Amino acid sequence: MIHYMTIQGVGDAWVGNELRVVGGHDIPVRLHALRAPQKTFFKSDDITALAEATDTLYPIAKRAIVLAVAAAPLRFGARFWGALGQALFGPRESLRIRLLGLWHLGVACHWAHKVRDQDVSHIHSQWAHAGASVAMYGAHLLGRSFSFTGHAADLFRERAALRAKIKAADFIVCISEFHREFYLSEGADPDKLFVVYCGIDTTHFTPVRRTRPKGAPVRILSSGRLVEKKGFDVLIRALGLLKSQGRPFEAVIAGSGPLEAELRDQIRAAGLEDEITLTGEALKQEDIPTFMASGDLYTLPCQRAADGDVDGLPQMLMEAMACGLPAVSTDLVGIPDLILDGETGLLVPPQAAEPLAAALARLDDDETLASSLAASGRRHVLDKFDLQICLEPLLARYKDKLELPK
Repeated sequence: MIHYMTIQGVGDAWVGNELRVVGGHDIPVRLHALRAPQKTFFKSDDITALAEATDTLYPIAKRAIVLAVAAAPLRFGARFWGALGQALFGPRESLRIRLLGLWHLGVACHWAHKVRDQDVSHIHSQWAHAGASVAMYGAHLLGRSFSFTGHAADLFRERAALRAKIKAADFIVCISEFHREFYLSEGADPDKLFVVYCGIDTTHFTPVRRTRPKGAPVRILSSGRLVEKKGFDVLIRALGLLKSQGRPFEAVIAGSGPLEAELRDQIRAAGLEDEITLTGEALKQEDIPTFMASGDLYTLPCQRAADGDVDGLPQMLMEAMACGLPAVSTDLVGIPDLILDGETGLLVPPQAAEPLAAALARLDDDETLASSLAASGRRHVLDKFDLQICLEPLLARYKDKLELPK
């Protein structure tokens, strides 16, 4: 069985989507999460069942960790001492990260004891920081192989023992070519690296781009968690430029998050309350096609946040393109794998309102270009980002670990 370590289980949409495909290939998986998700982005019964079956590690009493560490030399023998040596003397980014790693070793001792009588063939971590620390130590204690998928904040803002994980991993999932080059720059063995996009189930998304009524204002859609890295503040500034040019438009930003009040204040200050709707509600996966069908074009102007957080390759962009919308985003991290500028969409520099406004205006003015980009963007998603296709390398490695026929 593949044991799959996550931060918040199906609270991350791609975890549910990915495990649907894995399970569909008769690969047995047990899902673990450091914490229960605060909310999920699904309505479906299968994901609800997966959430209910998830083994949640936290909260853990400190006393339980102390007892687990005290018993670890007897339970795991020399493997415990090897893990402890790695935690004490392996490469780390800071003293804080080393101390945090010692805690995660304790959590791993507690977790590995719980699962050691289960069928554990391989341990994979979705995210490369805290969950991967527990997974790496747990794999070492159990004498099993380990792998991980890194995304964005876990590789940059919250990096933890990354070089140790790169060395320990049996293989590493790269969610874009950018990520592959990044791991190589960190000393990874190229034979351990393979690109597996965090794709989507394209059967859920059909090209339903609306026929825009003659004379109607262009309808611009955007969506995502209301956090700095999504670039909604830049989008609002760009929409303000469109209004100053006398260009009629309607815009909808769907999502919830900590910046909601700040973004609403920005909309009011710019005098855009009549043009921009901020829903304040996250989109459920099942509602995305209906949302996309209401618009003429889609934009997500991702940027690097002040604290270093950044999107790796936003799934929502894939979903918009799969629904047949022409897309505008930024030349950042893995996005150029999805949007080939001028071919499958338009790319602009991050944190730049004027180029973003110009790209939106260009699509508004040129319906031929917008339709061409929409069609080629959808084809690109179907060819490269359909889960059944892009997960094939990962499924093959899981089958190797389980000695299943390919």
